[in-house]
Amino acid sequence: MDKLDEAGVNPYSDVLTLERYRELFGKNAHEFTGVDYVEYYGNLVRECGAEVEIIFANQPRAILEYTDTVLTCDIHTRARTKRILKAAGAKVVCGLDDILNASVNGSGFNENYGLLGSNKSTEESIKLFPHNCQPFVLDVQKRVLEATGKHVEVMVYGDGAFKDPKGKIWELADPVVSPAYTDGLVGTPNELKLKYLADNDYKDLSGEELKKAISESIKAKDDNLVGNMASQGTTPRQLTDLIGSLCDLTSGSGDKGTPVVLVQGYFDNYTT
Repeated sequence: MDKLDEAGVNPYSDVLTLERYRELFGKNAHEFTGVDYVEYYGNLVRECGAEVEIIFANQPRAILEYTDTVLTCDIHTRARTKRILKAAGAKVVCGLDDILNASVNGSGFNENYGLLGSNKSTEESIKLFPHNCQPFVLDVQKRVLEATGKHVEVMVYGDGAFKDPKGKIWELADPVVSPAYTDGLVGTPNELKLKYLADNDYKDLSGEELKKAISESIKAKDDNLVGNMASQGTTPRQLTDLIGSLCDLTSGSGDKGTPVVLVQGYFDNYTT
């Protein structure tokens, strides 16, 4: 964004050719991978025997000046992009979620997400985002209960959902954090903010009196704290997104080889 500001480029309206992009910004290697992705994707197309013209724009309609047949490859904004393009007169609009959402000649598929969330496996193949894993999480839950007498919640997770503070890159390249989870992981946290209680409701208390007052507030809290000022500032995210992010950070994405992450005490609170 700083480079855009310096170059006087309006990211909401300006459309750049590859030549103009290079003139303004030169080569831009990814901060973490060291890859110039503009060059990488251009070469990928040429190596497949096709021609490529690269256009830079943040407004989806801009591509319709060049073609009326569009493959939109965004993930979390895909529905909006498709809607904008179709309304602007695109002849064909296809998303990555429309490709391999059914088996082709015996291939793998993902009925909900198609190619979204896939990973490169070999030079000739990819691994798709997992599907049909609800029976798996239920089976693991059942087996653990039978073997140990413990009722555990189980989830399959991929990318966590968080933003890197240095590179400003969103981690979530998968369509969802968790494609399957047991019923106990449905919903969002219902928590009181300890700092708020201590600084406001019980600002005149300290020591054991403060501890007792906060504990009583937690025990007496409503099942739904939406709109309650004492819950403001707690993270209003889906439990699966929070716990999946925790698991992703714990297991890592490289060579750690962690097959399972066991999370304990996540649903405990100050009183327990």
